[in-house]
Amino acid sequence: MTTHHEVLKRIVKLGLLMMMGASMSACGNSTSWKEEVLLHDGGKIIVERYVDRGGRSEIGQKPPAKEQSVTFTHPITNDRITWKSEFSKDVGMANFKPLLLDIFQGTAYMVTSPVGCLSYNKWGRPNPPYVVFKYQSKEWKRIAIQELPAEIKTPNLIISSPDTNVELLGKSFVKAEDVQKINSSLTQPEYKSILREGIANKNGMSITDCEERVYDNGTWRGKSRPKRIGE
Repeated sequence: MTTHHEVLKRIVKLGLLMMMGASMSACGNSTSWKEEVLLHDGGKIIVERYVDRGGRSEIGQKPPAKEQSVTFTHPITNDRITWKSEFSKDVGMANFKPLLLDIFQGTAYMVTSPVGCLSYNKWGRPNPPYVVFKYQSKEWKRIAIQELPAEIKTPNLIISSPDTNVELLGKSFVKAEDVQKINSSLTQPEYKSILREGIANKNGMSITDCEERVYDNGTWRGKSRPKRIGE
């Protein structure tokens, strides 16, 4: 016969197990894999991608990405190069998701998109909605979209939830044709090809539809509307 004391012990044990499970899900998880990248000239390179998730999330959903990185060997110089997007407190997650890596006349370029409306506002509400980097002097430097060579046109990295898509594929190496197939399901025009002009129409799908906000004293707030006559 189970005593009252044993019942209490079982309840406490169950509570501890539930707390451990909640703690593990809050810590998130990391995933790494290799991805074949099709360059603008038809050449290919292999990159190593890494996504680490963590932080708060809705029940039944994965935590947001708190870090993303893309590492590759430069095909000409043989330099080992890493591009990384790290967690920042003001955004609450990694700032960027990579869309494209390419090499033109020996120079590496990375095209990214801000992750979420807070990051989009933080990085100046670019339209077209890209933050572009050029690798020079051993570091990644932000450049204007106008400085990106015209030959670089098509996203060639898995864009949306890359770690989840890789898990669904069940592969540790993703070929270029698989990358294109995954990205083909995205409907936003800025993910179909690299736009050179801003998105004029509001379609409710693009990050350019984000409300304009400013970061002030540790808090994001909407821009103050002008006073009306009589106020």
